[in-house]
Amino acid sequence: MTVETVRIDRIRPADSPRLDGEDPDHIRLLAESDATLPPILVHRESMRVIDGMHRLRVAQLRGDTEVPVEFFDGTELEAFIRAVQLNVTHGLPLSLADRESAAARILESGDSWSDRAIARMTGLSAPTVARIRARSLPDDHAEAQSRIGRDGRVRPLNTTAGRLRAGELIASEPNLSLREIARRAGISVGTARDVRKRLSRGEDPIPARFLPGPHPAPDPAAGPLDPSGPPAADPGPDPMDGSYVSDLNSLQKDPSLRLTGSGRFLLRWLSFHAISQENRASLIRSLPAHNKARIAYMAKCCSRWWAEFANDLEQPQELRDIPKTG
Repeated sequence: MTVETVRIDRIRPADSPRLDGEDPDHIRLLAESDATLPPILVHRESMRVIDGMHRLRVAQLRGDTEVPVEFFDGTELEAFIRAVQLNVTHGLPLSLADRESAAARILESGDSWSDRAIARMTGLSAPTVARIRARSLPDDHAEAQSRIGRDGRVRPLNTTAGRLRAGELIASEPNLSLREIARRAGISVGTARDVRKRLSRGEDPIPARFLPGPHPAPDPAAGPLDPSGPPAADPGPDPMDGSYVSDLNSLQKDPSLRLTGSGRFLLRWLSFHAISQENRASLIRSLPAHNKARIAYMAKCCSRWWAEFANDLEQPQELRDIPKTG
């Protein structure tokens, strides 16, 4: 961003996510420092501070009449979200109460952000955001039909129409790849895979839990429930899917990965995790029974770490490189 010099009397106080306002002790410490403070981030339309109220107070305390400013162009809600994002990792970070209050405000704005997207904005966990959503929104609040994910993409909460379309595509063009089915039907690859598996078993492409009306309790004699989850719980690509193996082979030939330490490390991990159904079953049988629960827990931890890694890779660069200024 371009830094401009702006008169202090033109700048308005922040619409701050901090419930208790500025910290006088922090202002005093900054004022006593000889360090050059970074520019203040200001919302151009409202002239409100987005990030840097402590720095503005320091300038006022020193008797300055001007301060260096970077301008942010966007809506007031976008400016507030930017303030939260910057202050989550700030030198004086937001408290838990600040972050929960910010999450409630974003939820009440009417924008259909997903729990994970709001969690990333506010430095909370997705389950915490889900609890805030449940208690913040009124009982008669109309549930959105879709939500905006952390990557900025809009995804439907109910994939019924997409599953029906995927079923039609699989029936009419059985050789289509899962990626192409997902693209045409507007669903995830994992959902497309589930539809194909359900059809191959002679089942309806739409699980009963997606249909309106009461759902009967499961019959234990009928076997295990369908393991497929809604899109948010999509386990991701099958490691033995042709596209995964093809992509892995391509990456292993890429000099930018093959010739660097971090690249080789990543390639090894990607190779280790390509476990076929047959090998997985054999591995499970060979494990000692008394350690299976512990290993299952560790496997879930690894799965979560990989999911977070994938989500970080999918984030726009500007969200990954949030400045950590004071």
